[in-house]
Amino acid sequence: MTDQEIPKCKHCDADMKKWQPPADSTWSAAFLWVCFNDECSYFKRGWDHMMKTQEAKASYRHTLNPETGVTGPLPCWSYDAQKDRIIGE
Repeated sequence: MTDQEIPKCKHCDADMKKWQPPADSTWSAAFLWVCFNDECSYFKRGWDHMMKTQEAKASYRHTLNPETGVTGPLPCWSYDAQKDRIIGE
């Protein structure tokens, strides 16, 4: 996958967006692909899952590392959390 190919979220089929990790993070990639669709089933289910398992009012968004192909969660504490790090909007 190139930087120009926009992947689709495997949970909702929405276009993913480039997201810049904080400088002090453990992610080595310059950016991650993240699904910021607030209607995504992964994000929506995450609120209940986190409350039941962690007693935390939080969720997560689906991510894809373009360098490794590894997917995983990006923690979110609100609907707007992490959106300030979207690249190119």
